[in-house]
Amino acid sequence: MDNINAYINAISPISNLTWLKISQLLTPEKILKNQYFAKQNQVAKKIGFLESGVVRAFFSNAAGQEYNKQFFVGPSIIGAYSSLLTSKPNLIAQQALTDCMVYSCTYSDLVQLFDEHQDLERLVRKIAEYYFIEKEKKELDIVLLNATQRYLVFKVEFPSLEQLIPQYHIASYLGISAIQLSRIRKELAVKKKPI
Repeated sequence: MDNINAYINAISPISNLTWLKISQLLTPEKILKNQYFAKQNQVAKKIGFLESGVVRAFFSNAAGQEYNKQFFVGPSIIGAYSSLLTSKPNLIAQQALTDCMVYSCTYSDLVQLFDEHQDLERLVRKIAEYYFIEKEKKELDIVLLNATQRYLVFKVEFPSLEQLIPQYHIASYLGISAIQLSRIRKELAVKKKPI
């Protein structure tokens, strides 16, 4: 759990006492590839600290087609945040794309520590602000950047992900088809070749 403590403190420093209280709530949980941390249409209860592995957040349309909204690569924080805040059924599922190690707790237990530990409340606020900014950036990228530019941004933001997950997941995240992604990758590979 040292990785999680370091990750948290990089976002917003917390005291040793606050970390002790958080760590007492956390339960280790191995999530195997293709298993879910948060399911669609269920009210979420847990928040998790992803120590290692890759999780995707995605939604499905009425025809059952899936759209990847976000990737989480450990260390990271996972959980159906909207559902946790509203107590309404979750619309965006979170599924492991690799075997994952997660330390999770009930969100309501974590919230009970807020009054006593203001550094924890500040941490959760900063995490929410970060994800809001990420969401806005992705929405702008989809509108303002072409598919090749979005792919290049993806490679910078997730440098090792292409080796870990299937290409169709990346294509879905970029809002393009797997065939289009393959074409982009070939074009970029040709441009890199020395003459």
